[in-house]
Parts: sequence; structure tokens; C-alpha cells
Amino acid sequence: MPERTPVTRAPRRALHAIRQGAHRVDAATPASRDRAVDALRALAVLGVVLGHWLVTALVAEDGALHTDSPLRHLPRLAPVSWLFQTLAVFFLVGGHVAVRGLATARTRGDSYARWLRARLARLLRPAAALVALWSVTATALLLTGAPLATVHTLVKLALSPLWFLLVFAVLTAATPLVARLNPLWPLAVVLHVDLFRFGLHLGPSWLGWINLAAGWLVPYTLGAAWARGELRSRRSALVLLVGGTAATALLVGCAGYPVSMVGVPGSAVSNLNPPTLAAVTFGLAQCGLALLLRDRLRRTAARPLVWAAVTLVNLSAMTIYLWHQTALMATTTTALTAGRLPGLHTLPDGPGWVAARLLWLPVFGLVLAVCRTAFRSAEQGRRRGTRGTGGGRSRVVRVHRTADPGTGRAARRVV
Repeated sequence: MPERTPVTRAPRRALHAIRQGAHRVDAATPASRDRAVDALRALAVLGVVLGHWLVTALVAEDGALHTDSPLRHLPRLAPVSWLFQTLAVFFLVGGHVAVRGLATARTRGDSYARWLRARLARLLRPAAALVALWSVTATALLLTGAPLATVHTLVKLALSPLWFLLVFAVLTAATPLVARLNPLWPLAVVLHVDLFRFGLHLGPSWLGWINLAAGWLVPYTLGAAWARGELRSRRSALVLLVGGTAATALLVGCAGYPVSMVGVPGSAVSNLNPPTLAAVTFGLAQCGLALLLRDRLRRTAARPLVWAAVTLVNLSAMTIYLWHQTALMATTTTALTAGRLPGLHTLPDGPGWVAARLLWLPVFGLVLAVCRTAFRSAEQGRRRGTRGTGGGRSRVVRVHRTADPGTGRAARRVV
């Protein structure tokens, strides 16, 4: 048999190294850690990223870039938004983690202020890096003569993830106040706001923005209830799933709410900006499904390779979320030097654009990986280790091998 060359051995070595690293991460994870929580957070973040990459188009027209969406030209693609609009799951996990983290901090004797500083630092540091880079980028583009319309489009798209961060930070700060709030109260607020907006056509123009807090408070308080052990039964999860699905179907089919669960350019009403009652009931269904899948996710995440991937996403969740639109725009603007390419710069008005966009997704992923490598330190900070679900330092980070002074054998130490 021919001898294997170093080139043919390299993939095997890389795969072996990946498996070894995955097993080390798996072995370093405390048995008490609920892997379903981390898996749900990873799925929520990746769902938002893929959703934006699929429905966001930057069309090159009249010497400038303009935002468009295939959902405007191909309304039959609306079900794509049902799969990838996963923000409710992120708020569900956020409420669960915040309540448990605050309880753990109080057990350790930490103050609310100290806990909040640690939580907000993890959110705001990567946001500051994003704003700083795009401030420099926008200035440079304007000085080099880029069309104002293009600069406005790029900056607006790059900074659009910050709205979520602001709402999430406010709800995190309010955790002691809302930890035991019944989700029916914010749901009632959303119901009445929409009744005034769409049913009675009354109230000021800003009335709908009350739902920006109230709407996302619903899954956040569900997460708090989960942390208190109030949603352990499959029955409660089924009620959320079936009730939320039925309510959403009625609102879309009978009350005229948009089918798409994300905003569509040119539409008079958006389910997401600000959240409507349909978006909130859809979120209830998503939360019910997430709670139903907890046991299965725990079993799946028990596999070392899967758990290593989940951990990788969680350690840089905010960085991935904040920079994914930048990755799309960096690819789009750089490729513009080669002309108008399908799936990047052309009008998203047909199946050809969709097929081409699917081929561009791996490229977006590679550029996002570069952004993650460059900016993850802003999220994780200079301190060794990262914050876990309890607000303390995560143990799923590094495994050091040291010599036992008594036996001389190698011993593993988790930090």
C-alpha cells in the first residue's frame, strides 16, 4: 500500500485534534450545567443570523446600495421568517439565565449592582466596538466620496442589531422587578395597544412602541418562570405551543396581521418593528416548542462535538449577533468590484436570487468567523474565563494539566 504523505495525514490530524478538544471541553463542563439552556441560546442566535442573511438584500442601483428583501417580491417565502425569527427564544433564555444568575450572586453575597455591572459589561463592550468601527468606517467612506445614500444604508444596517441589545439590557436591569411578574400582564398590554392601534385607530403615533418593552417582556418573564420551576411539565409547554400557534393563525388569517414575522420593505405594518400581538403570540408558540425540546437538546448536547460547537457559539454570542450584518455588507461591498453579482447586488425578485444567496452563505460565515476572531475579546474581556449561566466564571473554557506534587502524575485542573 502507498505510504500516506503529510498532506493526506493533515486532515486526519486536524479531525483528531478537534475531537480531542471537544472531549476536553465536555470533560471540563460541570455536571450541574443545564446544556439545554446553552443549546437554545445558540440556536436562537444562529437562527437570527441565518434569517437576516436570507432576507436582507443590498441592491446596487443608480450608483448606490439600497436595502431590499426577497419577502417583498416573493411573498410565498414568508414561512422562512417563521423558522428564523427566533428572538423570543433568546429572551426566554435571557430571563431564565438572569433570574438564576441573580439568585446565585445573592447566595455568594454579591450585590445587585455588582451582578448588573458584570451582565451589562458582557453586552455593552462588543456594542461599543461595533459603534467605534462603524463611526470610523462611515467617516472614511464619506471622505472618499461614497454616495450618502450608500453610507446611510450601510450604517443603518450595521447598527440595526443595537435595538435588541438596548431592550435586553433594560429587561436585565429590571430583573428584580419582573422576576415574578405573570406573563399575562405584559401580554395584556400588547393586546390593548394593538386594539387601540388597529381596532379603534386611536392613540398617538408612538403608541405602538410601548410593545417594544411589553412584547419582549412576555418571553422574558416566561424564562423567569422556567427558572423558578413553574414550567417543568410537558402540559404547560404544549399549552404555550398550541395556544400560541392557534392565536397567531387567527390573527394572521382573520385580523389582517402580516404573514411575515419580520419587517418587509414597503409594507404598511411590520410584525417586528414594533412587535405586534401576532409576533408575541408567535413567540409564545416558539417558547412552548423550546420548552418541549429541552430533554432532547440535553441528550444531543451531551455529545462532545455538539457541546463544543454550542460552547463556541455561546462564548461569542453577542459578537456573532452584532457583527453578522457587517459580515454580509463587507462581502457585498468587496464583491462589487467584480460587478453586479447574483445573490448579492441584484434585485431579489426570483428563485434564481434565492439559489445564488444560498451559495453565498458559506462566504458570509467565513467573514463572520474573521469578525469573531478580531472582536471576541471585546465581549469576553481581558479576564481569563468567561461568565457562565450563573453569572460567575465559566468552567467550560480551559483545562490545564499540571504535575501532582505527591505522585508526579499529570493532573487536570479546570479554570
